[in-house]
Amino acid sequence: MSFSKHYVLAAGGTGGHMIPAYALGAELVQRGHRVALITDERGEKIPGMVDGGQVHVLPAGRITKDPRGWVKGLQAILKGRKMAMQLYQTFEPSAVIGFGGYPAFPAILAANKMDVPTIVHEQNAVLGRVNRLAARTVNAIATSYPDILKLKPKYRDKVHLVGNPVREDVLALRDEPYPPLTEDGIFRVLVTGGSQGASILSDVVPDAMAMLPMNLRRRLQITQQCREQDIETVRAKYAEHDIPAELATYLPDLPQRLGWAHLVIGRAGASTIAELTAAGRPAILVPLPIATDDHQTQNVREMVAAGGARAIAQPAFTAKELAKQMQKMALGPGALENAARFAKKCGRPEAVRDLADLVESIGTSPLSKTLKVKQERSGLSISPRPALAKEAAE
Repeated sequence: MSFSKHYVLAAGGTGGHMIPAYALGAELVQRGHRVALITDERGEKIPGMVDGGQVHVLPAGRITKDPRGWVKGLQAILKGRKMAMQLYQTFEPSAVIGFGGYPAFPAILAANKMDVPTIVHEQNAVLGRVNRLAARTVNAIATSYPDILKLKPKYRDKVHLVGNPVREDVLALRDEPYPPLTEDGIFRVLVTGGSQGASILSDVVPDAMAMLPMNLRRRLQITQQCREQDIETVRAKYAEHDIPAELATYLPDLPQRLGWAHLVIGRAGASTIAELTAAGRPAILVPLPIATDDHQTQNVREMVAAGGARAIAQPAFTAKELAKQMQKMALGPGALENAARFAKKCGRPEAVRDLADLVESIGTSPLSKTLKVKQERSGLSISPRPALAKEAAE
């Protein structure tokens, strides 16, 4: 017999945290459960919450390296924890699932205080700061890569490799073939810098396209996402090089464009790589050098090792180098098709299903909560959760 359960999802206000949270929320609702989301003001503005899901904005306190901000950060965290506990008293979650980002931390702390089971999901190949702080007390750590850096060995028995959930319209591309690419056919290149854009792509990509051999250059069709302050400069460059290009600051139909792209040039964010490997699209990736713990460099390693992508460190990302790498991928017979196949092998299309299974296996049902309360009132002892029992014994 199954019971409808309540789950709280907690995620910071970036697309990398919010997209997998939304994907899990939709899956849990489809399974008959109710979900609520804890986030910050930025996260509230990112669309994708399942119909009927509650959204709660909490303070997102930060403890940085600067001691001057510690008091203010701690106050915000404690305020957020109090607000989360008030939510849990009425919503009665079976489990709380954190996806990283500072708003997730008070949500996990509140769950620990109220003995609510917890899980964290890590999208990157390096365990994020909030997830590192929570690792000791959570019941499970769901990961997107087989090898995770910054994870203490004593917590490895909590790890479950599930992958990084992606949107349904991206996942649907997995069942579609790689778009045909003939010797004289249009060569479609998609350039995207992620949710924040990337000026380095605007600076380098147009000039790199102009350096390609004429037999490849004349076939190009570029779609490029640009920052608002860069778009007119990029437009002028493509016009100067006589290369057809469609530019936008936001691509609402990105999954559709990914579907017909032969090659993607972009950053190495977790969501980008999850979508590339779900759809099976080859890529040239430029890790963001200032990403926390250099996690984008780690993110791309699996896809590069498999042959599905090439990575260029930003200091080496010049028009000449990009043009060289594009020729290696695009001019070899069947090279792009092979890279697409290798990229797809890195995908984990069952990520949202496997994560939901993990959540359901750990979350308690309303009936079990009732039985627990009756047992406590009758004086019977209650065994601690296995993960926490082990921690207590250490």
